[in-house]
Amino acid sequence: MKDQAGSMNYRTRIVADLDSIGPARWNDLLRSGHANPFMRFEYLQALHSTGCASERTGWEPQYLTLWDGASDSRLVAAAPLYRKHHSYGEYVFDWAWADAHARNGVQYYPKWLVAVPFTPVPGTRLLAHDAAGRDALARALHRHAAASALSSVHALFLPEAEAQALAALGYMTRRSVQFHWFNRGYAAFDDYLSALTQPKRKKVRAERRKVMEAGITFARKVGREITEADWTFFAGCYGRTYASHHSTPYLTREFFLALAQTMPESLLLVIAARGDRPLAASLALFDQGRLYGRYWGAVETVPCLHFETSYYQMIEFAIERGLAVFEGGAQGEHKLARGFEPVTTLSSHWLAHPAFNAAVQRYLEREHGGIEAYVDELSERTALRPGA
Repeated sequence: MKDQAGSMNYRTRIVADLDSIGPARWNDLLRSGHANPFMRFEYLQALHSTGCASERTGWEPQYLTLWDGASDSRLVAAAPLYRKHHSYGEYVFDWAWADAHARNGVQYYPKWLVAVPFTPVPGTRLLAHDAAGRDALARALHRHAAASALSSVHALFLPEAEAQALAALGYMTRRSVQFHWFNRGYAAFDDYLSALTQPKRKKVRAERRKVMEAGITFARKVGREITEADWTFFAGCYGRTYASHHSTPYLTREFFLALAQTMPESLLLVIAARGDRPLAASLALFDQGRLYGRYWGAVETVPCLHFETSYYQMIEFAIERGLAVFEGGAQGEHKLARGFEPVTTLSSHWLAHPAFNAAVQRYLEREHGGIEAYVDELSERTALRPGA
């Protein structure tokens, strides 16, 4: 398939195995746009090579790529596209849409999904060297989806420019809310505390004191400082978190070990211990500007241990490294009381069935008004002092 934009001709290919592209060509696309560690070749390939995101688990890689039509060897744009056989691990919930299809005898699965599996982190999804390549990729995605006879296509946690490119093709934009912590030039943790209102500042100090009085100490390990024993302990903690919610973990010890081998410089592991006995662990990834909190677990219940391990230790690390933002994950109004702020995230959706598409459009218009009101309400409940 060919696409032409300006003087550039593009050839479209569906790629099921990232190894056929290679890390150099894929990561070269990350130089522009809102890239983060989760879109790196190494992260995505670890998901696939360990079987965490595979056809067996309902994530069938069908990466959409555009190549320079002149040389046919230069990758100019790409999207992490999956033929998805369920809606687990997405964090933008479309269960009601799937149920409506089923009740009316219309097949919803499989569907097309543009996303990083199990990762609700905003960032570029339409990788391209320039705006022309991005727009051509958006058109290629829509052509591919429309010709496939699948029910729908969904692009999750993408930046505004990419959502606008898809909106120009008739896609609906959906908004959701996350909570991010912003570094306002803090030199130390106490500077961050001083930016909070007095009751919130008192609460944070009380939570940290409880953990300290329980005799718990912390180690923050980066990259190759993290040992295989550390990874084994963390993987066990991660599994316990899912077990406590009566669910099955999406990721495996082998996945985490693959990251440790291929992109260690992006990894932070916080380990809590009492004496020589580790009690809890929390994993984050980071780049030059942001810290991304991902997974946590504990083998013993200690009051406030989660907040210390997953938030306060992470904030201290962000301050030490001069990182501008700490993204604490997909959920949790409780983060608001600790100085996090509401941030609107975007996803784009297109449904092939005209009646369902129209119904979802009406639903999203109502939902959008509710999201705006929700963000306004959250902003009024900020833990930050006026002017801080």
